[in-house]
Order: sequence, then structure tokens, then C-alpha cells
Amino acid sequence: MWNFFLQVLPADEPLLVPDSVQKANLAQTIDKVVNMDYREFFTGILNDAVWILLKLLLAVAIYMIGRWIVRRIVQLLDVAFERRKVDISLRMFVRNAVKVVFTLLLILIVVQTLGVNVTSVIALFSAATLAIGMALSGTAQNFAGGVMILVMKPYRVGDFISAQGQSGTVREIKLFSTVITTGDNQTIYIPNNVIATAIIDNYSTADLRRVDWTIGITYGDDVDAARKALLEILASDTRILAQPAPVVWVAELADSAVNLTVRAWTRNADYWDVFFQNNERFYKRLPEHGINFPFPQVDLHLKQE
Repeated sequence: MWNFFLQVLPADEPLLVPDSVQKANLAQTIDKVVNMDYREFFTGILNDAVWILLKLLLAVAIYMIGRWIVRRIVQLLDVAFERRKVDISLRMFVRNAVKVVFTLLLILIVVQTLGVNVTSVIALFSAATLAIGMALSGTAQNFAGGVMILVMKPYRVGDFISAQGQSGTVREIKLFSTVITTGDNQTIYIPNNVIATAIIDNYSTADLRRVDWTIGITYGDDVDAARKALLEILASDTRILAQPAPVVWVAELADSAVNLTVRAWTRNADYWDVFFQNNERFYKRLPEHGINFPFPQVDLHLKQE
């Protein structure tokens, strides 16, 4: 069908054509249009339209079947993760990644069905990805950090951690950042590329945790009496574990006080209550045993001439 138009349209000619030649070409074109076989023309258009329609229907069918297959694969992954008790953060990451990859493959298959050169599309997509990756290098590092965290699992959702000067409970592990909630209910976002290479204190990995206090007593007070009083106070708290047993040591002979280190073990969930409540109990009950808390002091020596 399209060959007819190639025959009707004149070939490359000079920019300035004599009038006689133009009239002859016009007459020839009119004659071909008048004598054209319209039946063949419309038959060709109909055949092309039917072929395009068939390709569109085939592409739609492939897309619908492909979407069903992708959903089925994701469902099978969910079932497998549920059986193996995979961490929820890793589960969501793998699920989304698989869904995106298979959806892109499906789109490429549909585009190829429509007759588009897939190789050119892939080359264009690769070049665009490279350019975007160079422009968003920090974002790519955060993504890599998120993958490392999900794979290595230094912490999980619900863990209490301390990193980059921030402490709180991990609320969510995203691909680009980790969300923690502090004790005063502040929400903090830490970039994954930073926290993945930082020193992380995870306080939720063990069931037990040691509580440390530093108690300063006045010079001249009986250290043994102070030790006995402190151990009695801890023994009266049922949250303090008997084993490992609490201990009290002289930690430092400071400028204004003798500093005692008190160490006891408790369950992780009771840590903060044990720490703060026994702080108050030490302050109230130690004076009852003749133990005094010193004030900062300076000794002045006056020389009389």
C-alpha cells in the first residue's frame, strides 16, 4: 500500500524546477490518483489495522497473564518467608525488589510484542540509570547501606539501640534510612549509609543487662558499712538477680569523694526502672546508715608571715 505513495511522490529534484516540468509532474500525479485501485488501497489499510489490533490484543493478554504470574510469585514468597519466620524488614525488601524486577521484565516483553526494539530501550534505560546513579550517589550509598542492614541484621524492628549519638527503639528499617523513636517520643531518621558503618550498641540482643551506679561518699566514712548498706538495698529489690551477684567496689579516690561502683544484673525490660528507682533509694537510705554524700570542696592553706 505504501509503495503507491512512494511512486506518486516525486524523487529528489533540484530546488528550482521549470514550470513545464512542474506541470508535467502534476498531471502525472493527478492521473495516478484518478486511476488508483481504491479497493487495493482500502484492503491494505484494513489488513494493517487488523494486524495492529491483533498485536495490541496479544500485548494486553501477555500483560494480564504476566501480572497474574508476578502476583503468584510474590504470594509464594510470602508463604515461604512466613514458614521460615523471616524478619519483616527483609521480607518487605525482597518482596518489593522481586515485584519490581519481574514487572520490568514483563514490560519489556510487552514492548517487544508491539514491535519496538528492546535492545535500544535497554541501552537507553541503562544510560539513564547510570546518569541518575552518578547524580544521586548519596542515595545509592543509603540504598546499599539498607541492604547491608537487612542482610547482616545488626538490629531489628523493636530493638533499643544507640548509634550516632542517638538512642531509641527501632520503629522501621527503610531502604534509605532507619527510623527510631527516642524515650521522649521523638522520631529520628538516620541515613543507612551512616548507621551501617557506625558503632551500634544494641541493648536488645540479650535478655539480661548490667546496671551500673557511681556513688560518692565522704572521706572518713566507713567503706565496709557503705558496701553493706548498698547490698542490702539491692537485695530488697526483687528485680535484681541473685546470680550474677551484685558487687560494690572502690572505683576512685576523687578530689572530694570516695567513688564506689555498684553493679547489679536485671532483666532488659526492667533496666531503666531499676536504675532510676534505686538511685532514689540510695539517696534516701544511705544517710540512715551514717553514710554522707560530699560536696565539692577546696582546702585553703593560709601562710602567716
